Amino acid sequence: MARTRLMSSQMDDLPAAMIAAHERAVAAGEPGYLDPHTGLFVFTAAYHLERGSCCASGCRHCPYDERTE
Repeated sequence: MARTRLMSSQMDDLPAAMIAAHERAVAAGEPGYLDPHTGLFVFTAAYHLERGSCCASGCRHCPYDERTE
């Protein structure tokens, strides 16, 4: 399954359940998913890319390099 521009080092640090939830949401074209541990809604990297810029909020799946925004 293709990952958006989410860096593999970011994904490697996440629990398997979060990675799976992210990949299911991206495959389904959903903007995000419910975190399996906290129940909070988390935007996918694909959503962030569609948004077009970093919001500098420290989002889990942010594909942007905040240092250059």
